[in-house]
Amino acid sequence: MGADETIPAALELTDGRLNLRPWQDRDAAALSEAARESTESVGRWLPWCHADYDLHAAAAWVTHCQAGWHSGEHFAFAVFDAASGDLLGGVGLGQRNRVHRSGNLGYWVRQSRQGQGIASAAAAMVARFGFGRLGLIRIEIVALPDNRPSRRTAEKLGAQFEAVARHRLWEREQACDAAVYALIPRDLG
Repeated sequence: MGADETIPAALELTDGRLNLRPWQDRDAAALSEAARESTESVGRWLPWCHADYDLHAAAAWVTHCQAGWHSGEHFAFAVFDAASGDLLGGVGLGQRNRVHRSGNLGYWVRQSRQGQGIASAAAAMVARFGFGRLGLIRIEIVALPDNRPSRRTAEKLGAQFEAVARHRLWEREQACDAAVYALIPRDLG
């Protein structure tokens, strides 16, 4: 894996309120439940989140995340409530570019726990991981222009809005423009 080959697959991040760790096989049922609960909010922006997101789909996602972690190409974390142990959502660094030391940050929070600062807190922890452990110098957050919740989270993190990039995303079988934000290490404060 290079400079980051010592990153353990059992890595956990915490701020006392949230616990983040790589997805594990045992998380599939909770992931399926969280996705089905969140079709009206998360599903509006992320096509994978729909009413038919079953245990098989969740298990496949967990396997995909584990492979990405192992290859060092993407680092996906499950987000848990530190007190209850409930699954709250997910956050990850993907689209890693080792040459330019950059990556893409994505996040989602289950519908019943939105509006509590979970996305911004979890995203900040993973951004610090990216800058510190992976040696990234730039992290992008890319969202559909009318995805105000994601854009507010990016702004709360200190990410700078750079542009609406034409045809930046492929969503629901069509090219879509996207708002592009960028974080550099000093933005996190």
